[in-house]
Amino acid sequence: MSEQFVMTQKNLDDLKNELEYLVKTKRPEIIERIAEARSHGDLSENAEYDAAREEQRSNEGKIAEIEYQIKNAVVQEEITDNSYVHLNSVVTVYDEEFGEEATYTISSVTDVDVMNGKISSESPVGAALMRRKKGEEVLVASPEGEYKLRILNIR
Repeated sequence: MSEQFVMTQKNLDDLKNELEYLVKTKRPEIIERIAEARSHGDLSENAEYDAAREEQRSNEGKIAEIEYQIKNAVVQEEITDNSYVHLNSVVTVYDEEFGEEATYTISSVTDVDVMNGKISSESPVGAALMRRKKGEEVLVASPEGEYKLRILNIR
């Protein structure tokens, strides 16, 4: 059985838009750069050609990855109830051990952006928070052991 990717319709639409950009815009641009680099002659010492080919490999890999995610997407209805944590909830938590607050957006695995606080619902923190309510304490399993987070706010 293939892997499933739980996401909202918006997440799926965003993936389809990204795929369209990679296939219809970026792919032709890369092909054009490869052709231009080839026209300069000797390919054995042509850094421009090597860079364009590497970008092509990377782009084709990303296209294959997105096609796989779209093919195996399971669309979940967008939930607007903020009484509990669900996909696309913005959750503020308090880590008692470190005395710090953090805010996370719970996203599908295809929409993760850790640098901007978007974590997967399948990550240790995301999974611990799912279906929990404001005021609850959750245990998060990590390689260093378990730690507690208290849910301060859900929006």
